Amino acid sequence: MNFLAHAYLSGDNPKLLLGNFIADTVKGKQVELYTTEVAKGIKLHRLIDTYTDTHEIVAQTKARLRPQFRKFAPVIADIFYDHFLASRFELYADEPLVHYSEKVYSIVRESLHLLPERMKYTFDHMQRHNWLLGYAELEGIGRALTGMSRRASFVSGMETAVYELEENYTLYAGEFEEFFPDLVKYVEEVKPGL
Repeated sequence: MNFLAHAYLSGDNPKLLLGNFIADTVKGKQVELYTTEVAKGIKLHRLIDTYTDTHEIVAQTKARLRPQFRKFAPVIADIFYDHFLASRFELYADEPLVHYSEKVYSIVRESLHLLPERMKYTFDHMQRHNWLLGYAELEGIGRALTGMSRRASFVSGMETAVYELEENYTLYAGEFEEFFPDLVKYVEEVKPGL
């Protein structure tokens, strides 16, 4: 799962959301540098990633992507799934994505001093180009994948993955719709024990 799903799965706890948001740039025991609630968000992010990476439905998505995109298949699957969450956000949340996106940006802005340097740079671009809202449209997914492709250290082909999404849209949507309720249920079960 990518930024939108991680934020959404944090629920109404801003510190949990912040930890979940920055987790990819917090390595190993660096988690101990953060307050208990932020550290719980980092742990939640890692649990979400592990659950997602080992789920049989997600494995199907990645297997379909792997012949063309090789090691980037998991990253592309995460972006595709954020697209389906964004484009169907009203089915999962009590507020429109446009308002939710601004709320997430506001929470992160309030704690900008806690962000690792790399995440400050990413967040600046995310906010300026409104990635979270952009995920709802194929054009936004295309921009996200192109940006990731440019940052890859060698040719990834990720910029072409949006065409794969267009061509097999119903198939990927069905996999997301089958997987996401399992993930939500899992997060509800593990959150109290963080």
